[in-house]
Formats: sequence, C-alpha cells, structure tokens
Amino acid sequence: MSTETEQVKKRAPTLYAIIVVKLLKGVIFIALAIVLYTLSDNDLPAEYRNLLDHLRVNPERAFFAYLAVKVGQLTEAKVRWTALGTLVFSLFTLTEGIGLMFRAPWAGWLTISESAFFIPIEIFELLNPARKGSPLLLLIILALNILIVWYLFQNRGRLFRHHQHLA
Repeated sequence: MSTETEQVKKRAPTLYAIIVVKLLKGVIFIALAIVLYTLSDNDLPAEYRNLLDHLRVNPERAFFAYLAVKVGQLTEAKVRWTALGTLVFSLFTLTEGIGLMFRAPWAGWLTISESAFFIPIEIFELLNPARKGSPLLLLIILALNILIVWYLFQNRGRLFRHHQHLA
C-alpha cells in the first residue's frame, strides 16, 4: 500500500463531526417540515398557548409575547410554504452530509459554500440591535460555520484526494 493511499485512509474526526452535524440538522429539519405541514390547518395561536402551558413558560415575557403576535399573523398558506422551504433545506443538508460521508469533492465545496454563505448573515444578526433573544446560540452557530469553512478548505486535498485520482 502506498503512503498516499495510507494518508487518504487516515481518520478525520473533525470531518466525521461535520458529517454528524449535517445529518442531524437534515433530520431535524425534515421533522420540523413535517410538524409544520401537519399543523398548517390548526389554530396556531391556540396551539402556541398550549405549548407554553405545557412547557410552563410565562407567556407574558416580552419574547414569548412578541412570538405570540408573530404566530397570530401566520396563515395556512404561509405555514405550508415554510414547511416546503424547510423540507428543501433539509434535503440540501442531507445531500451535503451524505456527500461528505463518501468524501465527494463536490460535497466539500458545497459545504464550504453553504457555511460561508451564512457567516455574513449571522454577523449582521449579531450586530443588529433590534434582534430579540440571547446572542449565545447565534454565536455558537457562527463559530461552527467558521470552523467548518476553515477546516474543509484547509484539508480539502487530504480529505477528498482519492476521488480526484479515479479518472
């Protein structure tokens, strides 16, 4: 076995973590799309109040009151379009994860592009003073996307090399 083949077969724990994140994100968004679709013809404000009661959350807090107003503005058509968009995004994310599992070069570039696309949006949201809620989750997502872009770009030759020599 040549050293090049041995180098390709080395484990890539960070790549495996990225694959797991992409696959989990895809599965979560598929589940969310299904839930959105099934709830689209329900009385959403009543469902929201029931959820807050079930979670024992104070609906008078500013964030939950703001969210209640937004939920009240939703129509069945908006919810179905959102479900469809969520489903498409989940399939995109699952495609990335499966492509990365097989170490396909296109999947590496697709993941780099998708993660890099969201970085300026996340920075804008962090700097937006009108944004509601805690910035911690957004900061974690931003850091994760920066890590994904940096890692895949820096290691693209080592991670995806074996597919380039098949021709």
